Amino acid sequence: MKILKTIGQYGLVGQLILGSLLTIATNALADGSMPANLDSFAQIDRYSNQNNALDQITSVSELKDVAPTEWAYEALRSLVERYGCIVGYPDGTYRGNRALTRWEFAAGLNACMNTVERLIQENVAVLKEDIDTLKRLAQEFEAELAALGGRVDNLESRVSFLEDNQFSTTTKLTGEVVFAVAGASNNGGTDNQIVFQNRVRLYLETSFTGEDVLYTGLAAGSSPRFELPSQGDVQTSEGTLTFQDYGDNDVLIDYLSYFTPIGDSIEVFATAAYGATSDYLPTAGNDPIDDGGDGGSGALTLFGAHNAIYYIGGGSGAGMNFKFGDIVTLSASYLAGPSDPASSAEGAGIFNGDYAALGQVTITPTEDLALALTYVNSYHTPGTSIFNYGVAKVEDGYPGAVGTSFANFPGGTNADVEANSFGLAASYRIGTKFVVSAWGGYTIADILNSDTDDGEIWNYALTFAFPDLLKEGNLGGLIVGVQPYLGNPRQVGIDASNSLPLHLEAFYRYQLNDNISITPGLVYLNAPDQQNEDDAFIGVIRTTFTF
Repeated sequence: MKILKTIGQYGLVGQLILGSLLTIATNALADGSMPANLDSFAQIDRYSNQNNALDQITSVSELKDVAPTEWAYEALRSLVERYGCIVGYPDGTYRGNRALTRWEFAAGLNACMNTVERLIQENVAVLKEDIDTLKRLAQEFEAELAALGGRVDNLESRVSFLEDNQFSTTTKLTGEVVFAVAGASNNGGTDNQIVFQNRVRLYLETSFTGEDVLYTGLAAGSSPRFELPSQGDVQTSEGTLTFQDYGDNDVLIDYLSYFTPIGDSIEVFATAAYGATSDYLPTAGNDPIDDGGDGGSGALTLFGAHNAIYYIGGGSGAGMNFKFGDIVTLSASYLAGPSDPASSAEGAGIFNGDYAALGQVTITPTEDLALALTYVNSYHTPGTSIFNYGVAKVEDGYPGAVGTSFANFPGGTNADVEANSFGLAASYRIGTKFVVSAWGGYTIADILNSDTDDGEIWNYALTFAFPDLLKEGNLGGLIVGVQPYLGNPRQVGIDASNSLPLHLEAFYRYQLNDNISITPGLVYLNAPDQQNEDDAFIGVIRTTFTF
């Protein structure tokens, strides 16, 4: 569902300020002046949580962008090695290649003067020729230094205002808003209108150590599913779009989970509400079609996002990832479905009700290739679908996340089911413009208190992703697969066809800017709910806003 993000309130402010100052050491000025120190802005740097943390550079020869043929080179080398007054990025560059403005140079000169002044106050020896050089430069840039003082005062005032009015020093607010125009048509006579749907999600991301994250999610929307031809007692879940299953725009708790690392090799995941295995597992490697399963930037349908095995079970529980080097990751979790703490009835608790216990091995031999082997043991009380994504029972309007009605209820809605599921997935990136992924799943469903055979449930898919198609940031996607279906309905006592419910999906996400995208797409379902005669089309134009 969600992906972990850096916690910080002033990352953009710090980046803008430091980005202009760090160009000081790019090249010497044409007039013979030289780059100088940036340390006087260290008080601003603490507001930037970018990964490019500044490291001290001990020799000017490490600054790859400074030309040794310039007059300033020898002077800069002397200042750096004597006083350590130049700061750069860990790779030894200043990530710029343009002429410096006079006020940018003055900012560096002012910082270097402050460094030398501090050393003198601390009775540290400073060479006379260095002081003479600084005096000469100070006279030449007197006007710029005066202007710089006013700019710094203004920046300090604005930063103080942000400190006084910030939302929180430990919590960041993020969100996603989905607007969609969608419609469905089929040969089965079900009358679905073209509708406007919406979903709004707000997340409070709180960090207590700088490395952990507590997600508190609120959601509201109006996006019911379309009714498709079905053979069973409940609706098929094949056509579920990623933003659907919300109604009446009521605000509800959508997510409450905590992530924290333990050392360098272990990550712990704990969830109190609506957790899913796809929240913490490396589900799809490099596949951009998978944005967590139910986001607004990847596939249009839940089935198109990733292997259906990740929709088995969910709710409350915990999981862990154990990394063995850079290649192998072992994952395990236990998630329990919705329970009633006031009930003493069987199936109402964490350990005697709905649950899904998962184990997975993820192998990434290269940056471009990812493989996953998954096993899930699960239990489903009457009225709870197998592919239920950790939501409530069918009587509450949730027949399942993906799959036919027979795949979700192989013994009917009044049967207990214990299931053993096996999944295999692979993803391979070819260059920067193409990713191909494939997955398959097989579930053995033991229908308890029944003399019938075990249900055999299958699903598989092949997906093609085209990042940056026609424009950087865009994404094209094509999904061909078969949704979870019951392969032996008559052996479990169901008089129904076992036709393959083919799923074809194509979409194109056009990225207007960093925060807005528009995704038109089409979904074709052949033989929905394993029927022989009917098919269905779903057309969608999805607009996604993120902040």
